[in-house]
Amino acid sequence: MAKQGSAKDYIKDTDYSGGIPTRVLGRTGERVSILCLGGWHIGAVKPEKEAFRIMHAAIDEGLTFFDNAWDYHDGYSEEVMGKGLAMDGLRKKVFLMTKNCERDYAGSMKNLEDSLRRLKTDCIDLWQFHECNYDNDPDWIFDKGGMKAALEAKKAGKIRFIGFTGHKDPRIHMAMLAKYKKWDTAQMPINVGDAVFRSFQNEVVPECHAHNVGVIGMKGLGGGYPKALFPETMKVTAAECYHYCLSLPITSQVSGILSMKQLKENLAVARMKPMGKKEREAFVERVREHCTDGRYETFKSTQVHDGPHHRKQHGFAVA
Repeated sequence: MAKQGSAKDYIKDTDYSGGIPTRVLGRTGERVSILCLGGWHIGAVKPEKEAFRIMHAAIDEGLTFFDNAWDYHDGYSEEVMGKGLAMDGLRKKVFLMTKNCERDYAGSMKNLEDSLRRLKTDCIDLWQFHECNYDNDPDWIFDKGGMKAALEAKKAGKIRFIGFTGHKDPRIHMAMLAKYKKWDTAQMPINVGDAVFRSFQNEVVPECHAHNVGVIGMKGLGGGYPKALFPETMKVTAAECYHYCLSLPITSQVSGILSMKQLKENLAVARMKPMGKKEREAFVERVREHCTDGRYETFKSTQVHDGPHHRKQHGFAVA
């Protein structure tokens, strides 16, 4: 498959024939929806039957890329998603992603077995090393045996593709990409503020394209301290923020959805014609003075947003 490098290439490759557009996920060759259902948020929906209703409606509308992680809500997110996808054979309609929180071999294998059980599946489509936020994570994943576990799991048919995530620093993503040239995916902050502060879209995305690594965006609305998001603090809307993300050369953007209302709003954005280059640049200029110091992306500059499991893993106090 030809490598895709520019926003124009990605927009050209977008397939609009289904419920919502799809794009090819890097070297996997798989087409996935350009919107990905966030696993942390689905675990926060109450009651459980409402989480099922949101998941099932998303699938009916063509949103068939589902995100999760071993540690979300202490495993509950995977459990509720597993129950929802076990109904009516819906698992077969979804490209399912979850994440491994360990760095060593034994811990990684245990994470995998836990996730398979909770998600009620015998194979996970995409398994990513979660929260590569610390400078020594790239070395740990390879030196402690995490990658060995992933490759064995792939050979055994328990996972199909391997990737990594992180929200801290483009340099750590670059180190991960340098460690291994056959990553299937990389997940990273993609939002309008990222264009001007420790920018993943400017530094990491081109490197991913050079090696045909599928790019998955997250944190599309930003996230400052303690909870400030772009739409809450600036004269921008959530729709504008997600529209910007989906107009960039990425495959899919993870979106936290807590209600049917939010699902419908995000689906409407996914179906919009992408912003052109001038429109994207104008949007960045609207927020530039608020974003260059990172006040709305404190997940890059503080530990406030780091998961407790990973803080403990690295010997840091849990807030």
